[in-house]
Amino acid sequence: MAAPVRPAKADSHDLIRVHGARVNNLKDVSLEIPKRRLTVFTGVSGSGKSSLVFDTIAAESQRLINETYSAFVQGFMPTLARPEVDRLEGLTTAIIVDQERMGSNPRSTVGTATDANAMLRIVFSRLGKPHIGSPNAYSFNVPSVKASGGITIERGPGKTKTEKATFNRLGGMCPRCEGMGSVTDFDLAALYDDSLSLNEGALTIPGYSMDGWYGRIFRGCGFFDPDKPIRKYNKKELHDLLYKEPTKIKVDGINLTYEGLIPKIQKSFLSKDVDALQPHIRAFVERAVTFSLCPECEGTRLSKEARSSKIKGKNIADVCTMQISDLAGWVRGLAEPSVAPLVAGLQHLLDSFAKIGLGYLSLDRPSGTLSGGEAQRTKMIRHLGSSLTDVTYVFDEPTIGLHPHDIERMNDLLLELRDKGNTVLVVEHKPETIAIADHVVDLGPGAGTAGGAVVFEGTLEGLRGSGTLTGRHLDDRASLKKAVRKSTGALKIRGATTHNLKRVDVDIPLGVLVVVTGVAGSGKSSLIHGSVSGQDGVVSIDQGAIGGSRRSNPATYTGLLDPIRTAFAKANSVKPALFSANSEGACPTCNGAGVVYTDLAMMAGVATTCEECEGKRFQAAVLKYRLGGRNIAEVLAMPVTEAREFFGAGKAHTPAAHVILGRLADVGLGYLSLGQPLTTLSGGERQRLKLATHMAEKGGLYILDEPTTGLHLADVEQLLALLDRLVDSGKSAIVIEHHQAVMAHADWIIDLGPGAGHDGGRIVFEGTPADLVSGRSTLTGQHLSAYVSA
Repeated sequence: MAAPVRPAKADSHDLIRVHGARVNNLKDVSLEIPKRRLTVFTGVSGSGKSSLVFDTIAAESQRLINETYSAFVQGFMPTLARPEVDRLEGLTTAIIVDQERMGSNPRSTVGTATDANAMLRIVFSRLGKPHIGSPNAYSFNVPSVKASGGITIERGPGKTKTEKATFNRLGGMCPRCEGMGSVTDFDLAALYDDSLSLNEGALTIPGYSMDGWYGRIFRGCGFFDPDKPIRKYNKKELHDLLYKEPTKIKVDGINLTYEGLIPKIQKSFLSKDVDALQPHIRAFVERAVTFSLCPECEGTRLSKEARSSKIKGKNIADVCTMQISDLAGWVRGLAEPSVAPLVAGLQHLLDSFAKIGLGYLSLDRPSGTLSGGEAQRTKMIRHLGSSLTDVTYVFDEPTIGLHPHDIERMNDLLLELRDKGNTVLVVEHKPETIAIADHVVDLGPGAGTAGGAVVFEGTLEGLRGSGTLTGRHLDDRASLKKAVRKSTGALKIRGATTHNLKRVDVDIPLGVLVVVTGVAGSGKSSLIHGSVSGQDGVVSIDQGAIGGSRRSNPATYTGLLDPIRTAFAKANSVKPALFSANSEGACPTCNGAGVVYTDLAMMAGVATTCEECEGKRFQAAVLKYRLGGRNIAEVLAMPVTEAREFFGAGKAHTPAAHVILGRLADVGLGYLSLGQPLTTLSGGERQRLKLATHMAEKGGLYILDEPTTGLHLADVEQLLALLDRLVDSGKSAIVIEHHQAVMAHADWIIDLGPGAGHDGGRIVFEGTPADLVSGRSTLTGQHLSAYVSA
């Protein structure tokens, strides 16, 4: 009888073990996560899911991989600190697919970000007629270069000869717009007041002050008189002020570069996506700069030569404007053996777009215009055909921006990655994705300091019976309202053609809660942002992430700190600037950061609590000033609910602060401390902080673009209550949303479709949720019907 086969020791490493994780709000968390399985991490927003999955497991995996490189190479890589955890075992290579936007460089498109453009350029350089040159000749990021001069040729030992040579390199960049697709015209009256001199403050460009370096450069350059009003400048002086090329100058013995205002603005402001600029700079750009389609390339970004080379009657600009699902069909018809491997790779890439539900995009779509969900799925594409196994894939709410119909497809992709032998970790709130998990980890019980503990781990059925907040809400189903509100008027949209819209006519009821829905890419955002946003009285709250450094916190972001500082200053008869950790009141040792950073070159820097202020960020003298018995550091340490009571009555009564705190409490952020750095907030907390800030804006119509992003099932109820209060106060609300609970709560639904891209762009239903459910005539109707009757 054969001896039983003993299992190999390597087979015992089938768990990722976490011992004593204390990152952010995690409270000494220890757990075991099965490998080669799909594990979903859930819990209320701010409970510690991202801290555990991204900031502990994924961060340590990436740090350990970086340490395998030499110290020299590590010097060029981002330095990652070791997470605050006792021990991590069984880690594998982590690939993070997060919600971060794909960058706001206006030169970046879907094609350049996914290598599809690179492959197409090679195909055109091989098959395009007429042949114009290498792949660079088809790239809108490569300019044409011509040069001539003397070259030295060696002719035998010690003999050289100089000959004249000319060098040409053909690039695909349109010379007029420099590959941007649009040209800019400047309103000079928005740049300066020509009745004033530079020294009198003529410049009205943000950041261009005569008190700093710009003043020294303008005064010392010698190209014009800074004391003469600009309207009295002659042609040369005005040209030098506005258009002069970069020129080396010396001011007070210092070597500096002078450049005209317009090229300087183009480099500093217009080289970035306008939507990614700071609000005050964006307002200046929108006021001072007019963007129009480049008349030479007609917006294609490409040179005349690149547009002349064609395959089957189409040039590279034509194929990049095609919907990707159509482009895949065009590529399939390229039966040319010489480029067969390349065409096969391009075909697989384009088919992956369709498989992941992004077939409605085009390769010329600027990557900065993709939503968070679209950007995440675009990043997923490169992993779908990967031969790697035993990798840990980490996803941050992959169902964001997905219609219930598209969620099924996303679930299939997650299971496909798992079935290849990979470990898949997913942070998610949607019950449809929690349902496919092999293992569920629920964090809580609350958010912030009330969370940070594992309250359940096990199977889906175990979660249902666990009694945790997630378990209780897992099978929640919103019922249709018995009675809907009556509209008080209508906003008429006629002939809308933005992006894929097909001359849409629709009347949007006012004074009620309107939900605009439809599959991803059906034209929802095109309809609302293209036809409604920007009108007077309209407040638009988009999906854009809020920025902020470690110095930013809820008090600074919402404007709450201003009335608090004023109240402290008034009570103590001192300057308000003393009560800002970013101004005069800052601790001199840590400059108001609360921590002291020690740079350790290629190793991760160390942040230690400042010994002088003990992490309070303020000078000791400032902390002696009190309001209502508390100093400024104690006030910033308060949670919103406590601060609301503090500023609501008594000696600290401050109505302006009380109103802002009320809005923060309304969106469910009562547990957040006023001074908590924005960098430590979760995605859902940031979304609600942004919502609370925008609610302060005066308007009659509010547009909310997927406000349930990052929200737990229990948090959605609070959002619906907020929307009800908004509408009941006499406002109108338009919500672009896929969440069935929000649809069921609507007074009126507008459903776009029937498909995505050129298969969408039409109104397929408008009416009450009850009519949509009873008719079941659209994909949305079928899924909503199944949801409310489940």
